[in-house]
Amino acid sequence: MRLLVGLGNPGAAYAYNRHNIGFMALDAIAKRYHLSAWRNRFQGLAAECSIEGERVLALKPATYMNLSGQSVGEALRFFKANAEDVIVVYDEIELAPGKVRIKRGGGSAGHNGIKSIDAHIGKDYWRVRLGIGRPVDSNDVSNHVLQNFSKSDLDWLKPFLDSFSSLAPLLIEGDHNKFMSKLAILSAPLISENHKTPEGEIPDGSADSI
Repeated sequence: MRLLVGLGNPGAAYAYNRHNIGFMALDAIAKRYHLSAWRNRFQGLAAECSIEGERVLALKPATYMNLSGQSVGEALRFFKANAEDVIVVYDEIELAPGKVRIKRGGGSAGHNGIKSIDAHIGKDYWRVRLGIGRPVDSNDVSNHVLQNFSKSDLDWLKPFLDSFSSLAPLLIEGDHNKFMSKLAILSAPLISENHKTPEGEIPDGSADSI
């Protein structure tokens, strides 16, 4: 079994924040693989499916980012799973928009959701970091991650999430190098290495297309 966790903050006010790209990624996977309906479980929203014969529980903690570990820990104990069965998808400001890095273990790099999960289940789980880029002002990180993706971001964000979900079997199987290389190829025409994310709000109606 795999526990696939997306990090974000619950509620409509946060739905399209950069900080919520982990939730968005899980929603894209849920749509593609026809996951069961989201249910209130483990202090979050949970849905199940089978991907390439592997049982997968998708989990979006509803505890707010800083307490994500409470939800993940509860699910892990319920299924008597191990930390290495957990895959956590979340935002990373140190990566350019659309870039992805995967590793097992390591530090939190200041990410409060990861700090919380480390505290509850240890560090021996898989981390899937999705690049959202740094703000122009390095002192404005909090505002940057809690702002909606901008209008120009929509040009790469939806295709990126579609590609991410299409490659989910590789992620679940643990073929991470192939996952990253294929995603980079699919994303390359849409995302420039020097992409700068301008500030702005998602326009009314655009959210439904993500």
